[in-house]
Amino acid sequence: MNLYPEERTHMQASLRNTDFVTMEAFDATGKFDTTACFQCRKCSGGCPVTFAMDLLPDQVVRLVQLGQQETVLQSRTIWVCASCETCTTRCPNGVKIAELMDGLKELAIRSGVVVPQPQVRALHETFIADVAMRGRIFEGMLLPMYWIRSGAVKRMVETGSWKAEMQMGWKLFKKGRLPLFPKGIKGKSEIRAILKPSKTQEEA
Repeated sequence: MNLYPEERTHMQASLRNTDFVTMEAFDATGKFDTTACFQCRKCSGGCPVTFAMDLLPDQVVRLVQLGQQETVLQSRTIWVCASCETCTTRCPNGVKIAELMDGLKELAIRSGVVVPQPQVRALHETFIADVAMRGRIFEGMLLPMYWIRSGAVKRMVETGSWKAEMQMGWKLFKKGRLPLFPKGIKGKSEIRAILKPSKTQEEA
């Protein structure tokens, strides 16, 4: 693996608390296929949000291969990831990098890791909870629940920005873009089963 000097220093500094067993079990349950990565860096080359990351996508994959659970779960990258799937699409070996980032988010939450991006975690948990409840997103509740979960309501009241948010909501409602009542789907139990971590994932 060819690394730039600063990347090599970072990688060497992180290779301390190696846990191959946990990371291999995690990789297997999600079928992310990280072992297929040969570090071509196409994922990092196409990622639109690397400017905000502390680890590049290819580095995350490599650290998972090396059993570096602590380093990966404490990184900002997994929360900065926009889930745009560009990395997964560009990967020549079919490594499911975007899915890996989502899996690492869930593992970080289950492991009790202090998240460096708490607002992103709040949005992630709100999104997953909404999908688990109805099988799909209800836009009329997603944002308000995120505001409450993240503490944004207090900030909006203090700054007076809630007025602009209400005006935007009214404009969306008049254009039929903000429904008042949610629509569910058939097969909610299947969706919940997908979102529920397996016993192996819980142990990872």
